Amino acid sequence: MALAHGPRGMVGSPVRLRSRLGVLTLLLLAAVQFLDIVDASIVNVALPSIQRSLGFSQQNLQWVVSGYILTYGGFLLLGGRLADLLGRRRMLVAGLILFALASLAGGLAAGQGLLVGARLVQGGSAALMAPAALSELTTTFREGADRATALGVWGAVSGMAAAAGVLFGGLLSDGPGWRWVLFVNPPVCLVVLAAALRLLPRGTTREREGTFDTRGALLVTAGMLLLVFGLVRAPVVGWATGQTILTLVAAGILLAAFAVNEARSRHPLVPFSILRVRGLVAANATQLIAFAGAFTMFFFVTLYMQEVLGYSPLRAGVAYLPITAGFAVSGGVAPQLVIRIGTRPVVAGGALVGGAGIYYLARVPIHGSYVADLLPGFVVMALGMGSVFVAVIAAANAGVPGDDAGLAAGLLNASQQVGSALGLAIISAIAITRTDDLLAAHAGRIDALDAGYHRGLLIGSLSMLAAAVIATRIGNTRTSGPLVLAQYPVE
Repeated sequence: MALAHGPRGMVGSPVRLRSRLGVLTLLLLAAVQFLDIVDASIVNVALPSIQRSLGFSQQNLQWVVSGYILTYGGFLLLGGRLADLLGRRRMLVAGLILFALASLAGGLAAGQGLLVGARLVQGGSAALMAPAALSELTTTFREGADRATALGVWGAVSGMAAAAGVLFGGLLSDGPGWRWVLFVNPPVCLVVLAAALRLLPRGTTREREGTFDTRGALLVTAGMLLLVFGLVRAPVVGWATGQTILTLVAAGILLAAFAVNEARSRHPLVPFSILRVRGLVAANATQLIAFAGAFTMFFFVTLYMQEVLGYSPLRAGVAYLPITAGFAVSGGVAPQLVIRIGTRPVVAGGALVGGAGIYYLARVPIHGSYVADLLPGFVVMALGMGSVFVAVIAAANAGVPGDDAGLAAGLLNASQQVGSALGLAIISAIAITRTDDLLAAHAGRIDALDAGYHRGLLIGSLSMLAAAVIATRIGNTRTSGPLVLAQYPVE
């Protein structure tokens, strides 16, 4: 059937990537992913300026970062399912509008509460956008080379955004000021919103008997919020404290209650039948463990550059530029490898290569050189992790019906966020213990910090090794997305 996709955004068949519509749609969806990921890290280097401007305490300052992660991770499953039930374009548009308004409110914030509140809304908005955009991508492009290439771009953009956030944050906070870290979002959102309304299919709300699974939605959202909150707070208040234990136990109870509810519900929010898709669980577990290692790498190396080497925030941000190049290269190569040899060897091999890069960084000396001690590890890590980003998305989506693509995307993004929070919570605790032990033994501050960073990076590299082992259980598909494509009515 000929492509039926006009300016009103209706589609009746898969889109060719090399068409004008295909290129513009891919650019649009990649821009959404870039926006979501970059805002998780762009405020990091602006934190000292924010603290001085609004009078944050050191303890409360973390919520400028953690608030975004909390609601992003907490609402992802709900956001993914809403995309399936209410329409991907609807959720994407709603998320973009909320994101722009929250960014504007945060940039104008005169007090701590408004800024943290704006970051919470930003994260929730991103949780609406991310699954909608990924499921739109996997149901839009033709199965085979087109979809593999599109997922390659998506994976490369994800990795590049994580590194670019630090760079942009340094440029903006050292230039026009920290508020522009947030003010830059609304005009970008307006451009993306206009493109989304023009290019994306309207679709229809899925007809379903009965009512929306409100109880399931409340249980899974509350459980995910408490889980991410507990993981984010654990390094601050301690793992053995009553707050951490009670929070994680409560999260476990709520998620268990959610599982029971879904098993009994006639119209579950998350039908467990999706977990029977071959390799889906293993792909999500691989994503979780891999991000536990990769996210902590950025955390520890950024601290090393600033605390040990004395880099300015801007110089630390610029230092990550080779990582963005590495992700761009792997994003172009990995899709071709997936088509030739399948997802399993690409994910497992990429995790091993990424782990080797992080292990190299774990051996950086106190007076290390950027060219000799950091750059090689950055490049190797980016080439490996870029391959993982691309191939694990293909593995997690292969065989998923188009009607459940939003849920599959929500699961994968939730694995990413929980993995990042879990890795940072556990590995930073190990690193801090190492530093504290050396300080108690009267070691120098720089020596103690460096040893702690080394320990954290070593555990991060072992996390990548574990991800490679788990990846041997994923499906070895040479396709790249849902085998059943969502169809939209033609008007």
